[in-house]
Amino acid sequence: MSKDLTKRTTLLDESPPFVPESPELMTVLIEVPPGEGIPPHRHSGPLSAYILEGEMIFELEGQPERLVRAGEAVFEPGGDVIHYQTTNNRPDTWLRFLATMLMVPGQPMQTLVSAEELEQRRGRRAPRPS
Repeated sequence: MSKDLTKRTTLLDESPPFVPESPELMTVLIEVPPGEGIPPHRHSGPLSAYILEGEMIFELEGQPERLVRAGEAVFEPGGDVIHYQTTNNRPDTWLRFLATMLMVPGQPMQTLVSAEELEQRRGRRAPRPS
């Protein structure tokens, strides 16, 4: 009988605040060009992401922005929470990450947030670095 030589490393251990009823599961590879980012948005359900390459500036509503590097993982609760930043922090390489989401059936994986809503909710955003 051979030994189990498998190595397991826990990167993320979260309890989602909710799981949509009869959710759809989607895993996508997202690639962001050097210095670019995804506009403020939200997801219909919880999401986890694993950074394959590059560095991401990651900011959720109510949390300070933080730098996430290749080999690290992040979690979003989804629902009403605004995801302010998914920005490629590097000017010289693409940001590549795998995102796995539990989505509300029939809803898009990502919904952009309007400038008006951002203004209405500005008090929920963590203080910006100076």
